Amino acid sequence: MIDLKALRENQELYAKGFAKKQVDVDIPAVLKLDEEYRDLLQKVENFRAEKNAVSKQIPTLPPDQRQSKIAEMKTLDSQLDKTEEELNKLFVQLKALTDQLPNPPHESVPEGKDENENEVVRTVGKKPTFSFTPKDHLELGALLDLIDTETAAKVSGARFYYLKNEAVLLEFALIQWLLQKYVSKGFTPVTVPMLVKEEMMYATGFFPADRNEIYSVNPDDDNLFLVGTSEVPLSGLHMFKALRAEELPKRYVGFSSCFRREAGSYGKDTRGILRVHQFDKLEMFSFCHPEKSWEEHEFLLSIEEEILQELKLPYQVVNICGGDLGAPAAKKYDCEVWIPTQKKYRELTSCSNCTDFQARRGGIRFKDEDGTHLLHTLNGTAMASTRTLIALLENNQKKDGTVTVPEVLRPFMGGLKEIKPKD
Repeated sequence: MIDLKALRENQELYAKGFAKKQVDVDIPAVLKLDEEYRDLLQKVENFRAEKNAVSKQIPTLPPDQRQSKIAEMKTLDSQLDKTEEELNKLFVQLKALTDQLPNPPHESVPEGKDENENEVVRTVGKKPTFSFTPKDHLELGALLDLIDTETAAKVSGARFYYLKNEAVLLEFALIQWLLQKYVSKGFTPVTVPMLVKEEMMYATGFFPADRNEIYSVNPDDDNLFLVGTSEVPLSGLHMFKALRAEELPKRYVGFSSCFRREAGSYGKDTRGILRVHQFDKLEMFSFCHPEKSWEEHEFLLSIEEEILQELKLPYQVVNICGGDLGAPAAKKYDCEVWIPTQKKYRELTSCSNCTDFQARRGGIRFKDEDGTHLLHTLNGTAMASTRTLIALLENNQKKDGTVTVPEVLRPFMGGLKEIKPKD
């Protein structure tokens, strides 16, 4: 949902923004429907005011004059009912139309149709060199008895997996290390509901655009949805009561399992655990003052980079182009990590500024001396379990399949320095 008043006043600016996102929007049609809605709303309000005035008059009139006023009241009632019905129909039409409108991109977002035209901002770290042919994560997973996709396919189907032994210890070491890091930086740790109502998916912008990616649960009974990221329930923490301006930014790091249908990825990354239906994730979320959100965006990115640097993973930061930018985000950075066996960088984390798009949909506000205002929301990946494990296994392997454990994680793994092939 966007600000229609701003759209009316800045049509050219919005037209350029929609075009940059490769979204075809008939702005005159939207504004015409909005004008019709506002005109009809004014008529409804006039009828209501007139009805209230007549209603107050009736008790004060002599009995012989009351009947005509009662008849007038009935006529007004009929006119009001009819106009309200027309207003409701227009509201549904206008909402259906405006729900399709994306958040306009920031001016610094590059032009481009898809991921092939994203802009590399910087490349950090040295790619590992091997005197042998490196094994991919699935080969290492079998050799070290860490990953089992074959049994998972029999139990649950394609794109599921079992993690075992040190892979589990490694994931929980990552979680413990990162929770300590984020708490030290002022983030509040949260575990979140992994089933949410439809209005939460709408508020964060996943509906209607990405509805086909979301698992629904018992639609005829519960009508709940499995989250694809804890961004969704985290956004609801302050949806029902306005924050005070002095509390901002309000920062959280949320843990959840995440569920994605991967409906649009048929045939892509079918080997291993790169693209799966279920994984664990730590997610940053910030409720921020509008004047500070671009500064906050860079701050969240800096933490993602700090994590990769401390894990000693080579990566590149990418500024996502307009055509690859989802509906809610005004700007997004991806951190892509080097995967040796694929000989390319793959997305590991992302970091988005959604400005007031989610706040407008969800009614997320803050109060100051001038009143109540929409705030800005930002989110960023702290850790996505399966992709992080892939990067750690492949970049830290030795010829015999032994994998070196990053130094920062060893205290959380009983001092374990290496994961070695089983005898």
